Amino acid sequence: MEIMKEIGSIMQMRSKQEQAEKVKNFRILNENAVKGQILFTGSSLMEQFPITEIARNHGIDKIIYNRGIGGYTTDDFIAEIDTVLFDLAPSKLFINIGTNDMRPREDGQDWAVHLLSNYEHILQQIKERLPECQVYMMAYYPTNPTVADNEVTRHLLATRTRENLDMINEKMATLAAKYDYHFINANDGLCDAEGYLKKDFTKEGLHMFANAYEVVFNNIKPYI
Repeated sequence: MEIMKEIGSIMQMRSKQEQAEKVKNFRILNENAVKGQILFTGSSLMEQFPITEIARNHGIDKIIYNRGIGGYTTDDFIAEIDTVLFDLAPSKLFINIGTNDMRPREDGQDWAVHLLSNYEHILQQIKERLPECQVYMMAYYPTNPTVADNEVTRHLLATRTRENLDMINEKMATLAAKYDYHFINANDGLCDAEGYLKKDFTKEGLHMFANAYEVVFNNIKPYI
């Protein structure tokens, strides 16, 4: 057990180091980025979205930036919000952040309460600092626990159930309406007959292959 805890600590340290390197790289890129363009930002489910390539394949040559960072929680996002959002001053923002908040918290606070509080804080800042920005809050994607290939993934999926995802998506839709932002559910076509993310769309039940993102893109194309 002690060895497992030590391995877990080492992996967490490496993850934080990788995130810090990505943030530094984004800061460098932001110096020469064209402001007022389209921005996709969030955690790994956004980072792994090959949005620029798929958009070009569909004949869209608009400038689209991706500032997703794998493993990010809403706390991480807020801490680096200038780098992953405001430095680019986007005219259109597609955001998907919060799935990594969907787990029991060490402080005992309900994860949904914490997630919604942080997300609202993010929206408040956007409304204040980018009042003209068109904001598209993306619904959280479905998962598939039947293809989980390790204990870590199974542990994460224990909280990211269909019921929890439906619940938090409903609350996100209400939050979007409060700030007069768009809530878009791009999940049509992602699920199998049982309501799970299709097996050929997912790597391990959580993250998605490019064929799944093609479906997502077709659902959000009218907004781009």
